[in-house]
Amino acid sequence: MIGMGGPSENPELWAFLESLQCGEALSGTVTAIERFGVFVALDDGPDHPVFPGVGFITIPELSWRRFEAASDVVQVGQRVSCEFLQFDTWNLEARLSLRAMQPDPFQAFADGNAVGQKLHGQVTKLVPFGVFVQVADGVEGLVHLRELTWTPVEAPSDVVPVGDEVTVVVTEIDRERRRLALSRRQGSPDHQ
Repeated sequence: MIGMGGPSENPELWAFLESLQCGEALSGTVTAIERFGVFVALDDGPDHPVFPGVGFITIPELSWRRFEAASDVVQVGQRVSCEFLQFDTWNLEARLSLRAMQPDPFQAFADGNAVGQKLHGQVTKLVPFGVFVQVADGVEGLVHLRELTWTPVEAPSDVVPVGDEVTVVVTEIDRERRRLALSRRQGSPDHQ
Protein backbone atom coordinates (compact mmCIF):
# COMPACT_ATOMS: atom_id res chain seq x y z
CA MET A 1 0.00 0.00 0.00
CA ILE A 2 1.35 3.39 -1.02
CA GLY A 3 0.77 6.55 1.00
CA MET A 4 -0.94 9.58 -0.50
CA GLY A 5 2.28 11.53 -1.02
CA GLY A 6 3.60 14.75 0.46
CA PRO A 7 2.35 18.35 0.53
CA SER A 8 3.40 18.96 -3.09
CA GLU A 9 0.90 16.45 -4.52
CA ASN A 10 -2.22 17.65 -2.72
CA PRO A 11 -1.28 21.14 -1.47
CA GLU A 12 -4.84 22.33 -0.73
CA LEU A 13 -5.78 19.21 1.20
CA TRP A 14 -2.46 19.12 3.07
CA ALA A 15 -2.79 22.79 4.07
CA PHE A 16 -6.36 22.24 5.27
CA LEU A 17 -5.41 19.22 7.41
CA GLU A 18 -2.38 20.98 8.88
CA SER A 19 -4.57 23.90 9.94
CA LEU A 20 -6.81 21.72 12.14
CA GLN A 21 -6.41 21.78 15.92
CA CYS A 22 -6.77 18.71 18.13
CA GLY A 23 -10.14 18.90 19.89
CA GLU A 24 -11.66 21.18 17.24
CA ALA A 25 -15.26 20.46 16.23
CA LEU A 26 -15.80 19.66 12.56
CA SER A 27 -19.12 19.10 10.84
CA GLY A 28 -19.84 17.12 7.73
CA THR A 29 -21.91 14.45 6.05
CA VAL A 30 -21.46 10.68 6.27
CA THR A 31 -20.57 9.51 2.75
CA ALA A 32 -19.67 5.83 3.21
CA ILE A 33 -19.84 3.16 5.90
CA GLU A 34 -17.16 0.45 5.80
CA ARG A 35 -16.46 -2.37 8.26
CA PHE A 36 -13.32 -0.52 9.45
CA GLY A 37 -14.96 2.88 9.88
CA VAL A 38 -16.99 5.72 8.46
CA PHE A 39 -16.03 8.35 5.88
CA VAL A 40 -17.20 11.93 6.34
CA ALA A 41 -17.20 14.72 3.73
CA LEU A 42 -16.27 17.81 5.76
CA ASP A 43 -18.21 21.02 5.18
CA ASP A 44 -15.17 23.28 5.17
CA GLY A 45 -12.56 20.99 3.66
CA PRO A 46 -11.55 20.10 0.11
CA ASP A 47 -12.45 16.78 -1.47
CA HIS A 48 -10.21 13.76 -1.05
CA PRO A 49 -8.46 12.49 -4.23
CA VAL A 50 -9.22 8.84 -3.45
CA PHE A 51 -11.63 8.39 -0.55
CA PRO A 52 -15.30 9.39 -0.32
CA GLY A 53 -14.41 11.96 2.35
CA VAL A 54 -11.49 13.66 4.06
CA GLY A 55 -12.89 12.85 7.50
CA PHE A 56 -12.68 9.33 8.92
CA ILE A 57 -14.17 7.88 12.12
CA THR A 58 -12.80 4.53 13.31
CA ILE A 59 -15.35 2.06 14.72
CA PRO A 60 -14.43 2.62 18.44
CA GLU A 61 -14.80 6.40 18.03
CA LEU A 62 -18.42 6.16 16.84
CA SER A 63 -20.15 5.68 20.17
CA TRP A 64 -19.62 5.09 23.89
CA ARG A 65 -22.32 2.42 23.72
CA ARG A 66 -21.99 -1.14 22.49
CA PHE A 67 -23.27 -1.65 18.93
CA GLU A 68 -23.20 -4.40 16.33
CA ALA A 69 -22.54 -2.42 13.15
CA ALA A 70 -21.58 1.15 12.26
CA SER A 71 -24.93 1.50 10.51
CA ASP A 72 -26.61 1.14 13.92
CA VAL A 73 -25.00 4.47 14.87
CA VAL A 74 -24.90 6.51 11.64
CA GLN A 75 -26.46 6.45 8.19
CA VAL A 76 -25.05 7.57 4.84
CA GLY A 77 -26.23 11.16 4.24
CA GLN A 78 -26.47 11.91 7.97
CA ARG A 79 -25.08 15.20 9.26
CA VAL A 80 -22.52 14.74 12.01
CA SER A 81 -20.44 16.95 14.27
CA CYS A 82 -17.16 15.37 15.33
CA GLU A 83 -14.04 16.20 17.28
CA PHE A 84 -10.77 16.30 15.34
CA LEU A 85 -8.28 13.80 16.78
CA GLN A 86 -5.31 13.82 14.43
CA PHE A 87 -4.01 14.38 10.91
CA ASP A 88 -3.35 10.99 9.33
CA THR A 89 -0.50 11.97 7.00
CA TRP A 90 -0.35 8.52 5.38
CA ASN A 91 -3.97 8.51 4.13
CA LEU A 92 -4.24 12.30 4.05
CA GLU A 93 -7.37 12.28 6.20
CA ALA A 94 -8.71 13.86 9.35
CA ARG A 95 -9.23 11.25 12.07
CA LEU A 96 -12.45 12.13 13.85
CA SER A 97 -14.40 11.09 16.93
CA LEU A 98 -18.18 11.19 17.04
CA ARG A 99 -18.40 9.92 20.63
CA ALA A 100 -16.15 12.71 21.92
CA MET A 101 -19.03 15.13 21.25
CA GLN A 102 -21.27 13.21 23.65
CA PRO A 103 -20.91 12.84 27.41
CA ASP A 104 -19.31 9.55 28.40
CA PRO A 105 -22.03 7.60 30.23
CA PHE A 106 -19.34 5.72 32.18
CA GLN A 107 -18.02 8.88 33.82
CA ALA A 108 -21.55 9.98 34.69
CA PHE A 109 -22.14 6.53 36.20
CA ALA A 110 -18.87 6.76 38.19
CA ASP A 111 -19.93 10.16 39.54
CA GLY A 112 -23.19 8.77 40.89
CA ASN A 113 -22.21 5.31 42.08
CA ALA A 114 -19.72 3.83 44.53
CA VAL A 115 -18.11 0.50 45.41
CA GLY A 116 -20.48 -1.54 47.57
CA GLN A 117 -23.56 -0.21 45.82
CA LYS A 118 -26.30 -2.67 44.89
CA LEU A 119 -27.62 -2.41 41.32
CA HIS A 120 -30.07 -4.21 39.08
CA GLY A 121 -29.04 -5.01 35.55
CA GLN A 122 -29.51 -7.22 32.53
CA VAL A 123 -27.07 -9.86 31.32
CA THR A 124 -25.90 -8.76 27.84
CA LYS A 125 -23.10 -11.18 27.00
CA LEU A 126 -21.57 -14.43 28.22
CA VAL A 127 -17.80 -14.89 27.97
CA PRO A 128 -15.65 -17.85 29.21
CA PHE A 129 -14.53 -15.91 32.29
CA GLY A 130 -17.85 -14.37 33.31
CA VAL A 131 -20.83 -12.30 32.17
CA PHE A 132 -21.38 -8.69 31.17
CA VAL A 133 -24.27 -6.91 32.84
CA GLN A 134 -25.74 -3.59 31.70
CA VAL A 135 -26.38 -1.51 34.81
CA ALA A 136 -27.15 1.83 33.12
CA ASP A 137 -27.63 3.16 29.60
CA GLY A 138 -24.27 2.70 27.88
CA VAL A 139 -22.64 1.18 30.97
CA GLU A 140 -21.73 -2.49 31.30
CA GLY A 141 -19.77 -4.25 33.98
CA LEU A 142 -18.14 -7.65 34.25
CA VAL A 143 -19.21 -10.22 36.78
CA HIS A 144 -16.23 -12.58 36.96
CA LEU A 145 -17.01 -16.30 36.99
CA ARG A 146 -15.93 -16.58 40.65
CA GLU A 147 -18.33 -13.74 41.56
CA LEU A 148 -21.35 -15.32 39.87
CA THR A 149 -22.33 -17.79 42.58
CA TRP A 150 -21.21 -19.09 45.95
CA THR A 151 -20.74 -22.56 44.47
CA PRO A 152 -18.06 -22.98 41.76
CA VAL A 153 -19.35 -23.34 38.19
CA GLU A 154 -17.72 -24.41 34.95
CA ALA A 155 -19.39 -21.91 32.63
CA PRO A 156 -21.50 -18.76 33.01
CA SER A 157 -24.30 -20.39 31.01
CA ASP A 158 -24.78 -22.84 33.89
CA VAL A 159 -25.96 -19.90 36.00
CA VAL A 160 -27.53 -17.17 33.88
CA PRO A 161 -28.82 -16.77 30.32
CA VAL A 162 -28.43 -13.59 28.24
CA GLY A 163 -31.35 -11.27 28.98
CA ASP A 164 -31.62 -12.38 32.61
CA GLU A 165 -32.25 -9.66 35.20
CA VAL A 166 -29.73 -9.86 38.04
CA THR A 167 -28.86 -8.01 41.24
CA VAL A 168 -25.18 -7.13 41.51
CA VAL A 169 -22.84 -5.21 43.80
CA VAL A 170 -20.17 -2.83 42.50
CA THR A 171 -16.71 -4.10 43.48
CA GLU A 172 -14.49 -1.80 41.39
CA ILE A 173 -14.84 1.34 39.26
CA ASP A 174 -11.85 2.07 37.01
CA ARG A 175 -12.44 5.50 35.45
CA GLU A 176 -9.30 5.55 33.31
CA ARG A 177 -9.88 2.21 31.64
CA ARG A 178 -13.66 2.62 31.81
CA ARG A 179 -14.03 -0.73 33.52
CA LEU A 180 -16.61 -1.78 36.02
CA ALA A 181 -16.30 -4.92 38.15
CA LEU A 182 -19.44 -6.42 39.66
CA SER A 183 -20.36 -9.30 41.94
CA ARG A 184 -23.61 -11.23 41.76
CA ARG A 185 -22.50 -13.39 44.68
CA GLN A 186 -22.37 -10.42 47.06
CA GLY A 187 -25.76 -9.28 45.78
CA SER A 188 -27.48 -12.54 46.65
CA PRO A 189 -28.69 -13.29 50.19
CA ASP A 190 -28.18 -17.08 49.90
CA HIS A 191 -24.49 -17.20 50.80
CA GLN A 192 -23.40 -19.58 53.50
